[in-house]
Amino acid sequence: MSKSALEFAIFCIEAVAQHLNVPGNQVYDMLAKQSDILNTYLIPSFDVLHTQSRQYIVDDILALMQERGVLS
Repeated sequence: MSKSALEFAIFCIEAVAQHLNVPGNQVYDMLAKQSDILNTYLIPSFDVLHTQSRQYIVDDILALMQERGVLS
């Protein structure tokens, strides 16, 4: 994983955590351990996603979390 992709992953985790008003480590668990969204979507899609707005990225991640059953 490149440094840029790692920084993007951290940005995504923190942005979602802020939106949900929960700690970042809880969102990390949801994205990495409970659903594998981090490794199967965020990192592979880094090239496209990092060009989008913060709100678009958060909304996209939240929708995927709901789809995969980690968020009600």
